Amino acid sequence: MADGVAARGARLFARYAHAPNELGYCGPASAAALERAACGGGDPAAVAAAARQFSGAWPYQQLIAEHCGITDPLDERVVRAYWTGNHLTDRIDVDRFGGELLSRFGERAGHYWSHLTAELLPEVTATHAFHVFGVYPWSRLLETGMPQPLHILDSCRIGWGTVLEVSDGDAAVRVRPLEFDGTRLALGTETVRRAGRRTASGVFVPALRVGEQVALHWDFVCDRLTAEEAGRLESWTVRQLGHTNGRLPTR
Repeated sequence: MADGVAARGARLFARYAHAPNELGYCGPASAAALERAACGGGDPAAVAAAARQFSGAWPYQQLIAEHCGITDPLDERVVRAYWTGNHLTDRIDVDRFGGELLSRFGERAGHYWSHLTAELLPEVTATHAFHVFGVYPWSRLLETGMPQPLHILDSCRIGWGTVLEVSDGDAAVRVRPLEFDGTRLALGTETVRRAGRRTASGVFVPALRVGEQVALHWDFVCDRLTAEEAGRLESWTVRQLGHTNGRLPTR
């Protein structure tokens, strides 16, 4: 894959989108182009074709691009804005963005998505975190007391952490897991989690070193983060948890 603007954006999207796609949760079936691109190969056009079939991520990236005057929703800046947050995310008028976003989702929403109404607007941010905690139904199932909703929320959000140990197939990462005390979601005490890092096509983050900051998606190391990027991701995640906690029922 040539290292142009289109290639960098496609690669970044592939790194974040691959794990849930591989698990069958998002996007087209068997999108092998994502795995190849995430490892530095493949065709950006094939990634773009797959990205358009992500009914969650693609509308956000379209809108972020439109709001910021950027032509390509797979521009590297737009991709970063959605998955972890960046200077573009800071510029978004969330009131306008939220109305347009829910309108687009509403066009195909059925009974399963009946919560996508104007009541959700106070929670909106132009981020993957909003999609996980606001749009997906799992935060509404926390009060059942079953472990699955919390596990899915923690896995589906983009996590971050510090690499403590690296092996060929995985890495030990110090993270703050998501916790739920019956009324509120919060980032918990630091713990060590092993996360995969290798696929059949290779690794997404080559030459990974102890002490580096990484992003995690579904317990897979999907990106190397700068200190600024990790800080923005944490800030947007905490902000989203605050919005979501305002909706959760108290006991």
